[in-house]
Amino acid sequence: MLNRRYLRTLVMRALYGFFQSDSNDLAKGERELFTTIDKIYDLYIYQLALFDELRHVAAGILEDAKTKHLPTKENLDPNMKFVENKFIAKLTENIHLKREINNRKISWNNEHELVKKLFLTIKSSELYWKYMNVSDDSYEVHQRFIINIFKENIADFELLNQLYEERSLNWGDDIYLVNPTIVKTLETFGEFAEPDMPLITLYKEKEEDIDFVSNLFVQTILKNQEVETLIAERTRNWEVDRIAMMDVLLMKMAITEMLQFENIPLSVSFNEYLEISKTYSTPKSSAFINGILDKLVIDLKAKDMFHKSGRGLME
Repeated sequence: MLNRRYLRTLVMRALYGFFQSDSNDLAKGERELFTTIDKIYDLYIYQLALFDELRHVAAGILEDAKTKHLPTKENLDPNMKFVENKFIAKLTENIHLKREINNRKISWNNEHELVKKLFLTIKSSELYWKYMNVSDDSYEVHQRFIINIFKENIADFELLNQLYEERSLNWGDDIYLVNPTIVKTLETFGEFAEPDMPLITLYKEKEEDIDFVSNLFVQTILKNQEVETLIAERTRNWEVDRIAMMDVLLMKMAITEMLQFENIPLSVSFNEYLEISKTYSTPKSSAFINGILDKLVIDLKAKDMFHKSGRGLME
């Protein structure tokens, strides 16, 4: 799920908060960073658990309709296709999903009204009408419907996204990483998937990625003054404290990574932070950072300060 660019972005967020707080507790900052990263998986599990909750809400609405003063034939003998969706049944029997829901204490019990509003939105869609009325009852039809309503109705449901932002400050951004992962997960649960089929993991290469995050966070802090001096030498016509803080931070991270990670090519580090700046800094930041980093790399190469090995030797 978490690619290296997103890991860099998560470290950037943590460093921004760390430097803004004037905290000296590096260990606490690192713990908070990894807690934030782990919570991204909470969001992933919340989204997967939502499908079964939608089914429960739909079943409740059908049961309530039977108790009307003058129930119709449709009320008494409702279309159960969504409630008995074969794909949701397959998903909810997955032992890894069950374990994560239990261990992470994921629950939709207190959000009945929100889930109900979401279901009614889905129910009013053309996708739902076609699904409920098509004669084909194959697993593929059920699966494709769930994938489509997730893309069309759930992923951008405003009330749902507001709830997530209230639960975690960073989930407003993380949802754009998690939702494509949800689609990928839904597509992998075929008709004959076993209950122990693995979910997508948080890290692609857990040990390597954790080491990368930890070292990037810690080393950027430890080498803060040293790298800031290097940047100041190449921005003499600027006062460093007047340059956008995010631009300075991204340059600090880039230089630290170039110096400290022997197996990462210079060009990779260079380009990754330029791309991150396009999203998280000012419109002119990319060109500014590109110019300063280019000069710094020339300076540091001349001083033979880069010590690359293995894959890091690639240009």
